[in-house]
Amino acid sequence: MQRARKTDLRKIRPLRKSADFQAAAKSGRKWVSKSLILQIRPNEMNIIRVGYVVSKRVDQSAVKRNRIKRRLRAAVADVMPFGAAGGFDYVLIGRVETATRDYADLCQDLRWCLQKLGCLP
Repeated sequence: MQRARKTDLRKIRPLRKSADFQAAAKSGRKWVSKSLILQIRPNEMNIIRVGYVVSKRVDQSAVKRNRIKRRLRAAVADVMPFGAAGGFDYVLIGRVETATRDYADLCQDLRWCLQKLGCLP
């Protein structure tokens, strides 16, 4: 597996506004895997923007929710710079299985979702 460098990670920008998250949810383009849900929508900036969501329904503990977000960020850093299509907003939603799933399988789930949504070559 190829590891991302800092220069590769500069291609990825964070989603910050609630309106962007809601627009991705309303776009209707999503794919569900065992360990994550991926929602996408096109943006006008031709860059990759990524947001992360882990609700309290997944786990009441903030520590565990933050760990899930860190695992999702690491998977995005290893997968998206090397093939995800630019010009899209990606919202990754963590699930209960995200915390315990093997990291290689988590990355494979992300690749699979990107491929099914037509964002990987």
